[in-house]
Amino acid sequence: MVRLEHANLVVNDIEPTLAFLKAAFPHWQVRASGPSIWYGKPRKWLHFGDDYTYITLNDNGDGVPRDLAGHAPGLAHLGFIVTNIDRLIERLKRHGYTPSVGLDTVAHRRNVYFIDPAGLEFEFVEYLSDDPAERNVSEEC
Repeated sequence: MVRLEHANLVVNDIEPTLAFLKAAFPHWQVRASGPSIWYGKPRKWLHFGDDYTYITLNDNGDGVPRDLAGHAPGLAHLGFIVTNIDRLIERLKRHGYTPSVGLDTVAHRRNVYFIDPAGLEFEFVEYLSDDPAERNVSEEC
């Protein structure tokens, strides 16, 4: 079995992205944090997640994030499965976040995209079927 354990993200400032993640994942918590040196540059790092999955945030970013409308290589977005997308959207809106791409419903899933204050895009998907053949039908990525 192979399962994604974590994603490691570099931002200019941890707090704005952490605030977004706390709104999106209220059951997650800060697992660990501390200072380190990354190739000669000091940074703070933080693990935010649950017992099985987490996101690492590092504050040693230098520059602007990849243009999500462009064609440069790099991370386009991170996608997460949710059980109730309407509740997630409502919760994020209450915290001041607006979808970057509104709620879309196709065949057997509903999805929405949000961009956090650091310019990172997150997709949230609610599947309407347990059948992998139905869940994995895709017109585009």
